[in-house]
Amino acid sequence: MNVSHRAVRLTAQIALLLALLSTAAFLLLRTYLGDEERIYNEGAITEVVTGGPVTIGNVEWKLEALQPWTQLVDAEKKPISMDQPAGSVVVVARIAITPRDGLKMNSNGFSCEARLRDDRGNVWKGQSAYGFALPTYCGDEDHPFTRNKPGEVAQIFVIPQSAVAHISGIQVENLEERRRVLITR
Repeated sequence: MNVSHRAVRLTAQIALLLALLSTAAFLLLRTYLGDEERIYNEGAITEVVTGGPVTIGNVEWKLEALQPWTQLVDAEKKPISMDQPAGSVVVVARIAITPRDGLKMNSNGFSCEARLRDDRGNVWKGQSAYGFALPTYCGDEDHPFTRNKPGEVAQIFVIPQSAVAHISGIQVENLEERRRVLITR
């Protein structure tokens, strides 16, 4: 065997090795980066929508207003009692919600939960505020929902005052669809 045959054989072996390494790297990264369940479980936003409407899990969401308040009051102007530490702010998200065909509804309505999110990745769960003018959940007997007809609900969040300037919007999600949508204002 002469030198030229050895050079060709070595070049072919190096090319084959590089091809195998690049294929292995591609398959590994594709599986890791394309894993929808892992991405969802890490809390990543899959879509950003301005105002809405957006349909997720057979429920159409439209953010009507997002306002901070120092304290909530009822119709008689009495303070609504909530778990509100000193220095916190109450943020009220007014949302138009339309249950669509295919949504499981019972006599108590259905589950609708939004979370407040800021631009730093902080997320807050909603709180109940008994006596507020709007229902705070979609199972309120006094404000029943009907399929394909919009209804209004208020999601109420208690957040630190320093986070008010960083509010991005509300996030709604559906585990079955592996979707998490941020609705901004």
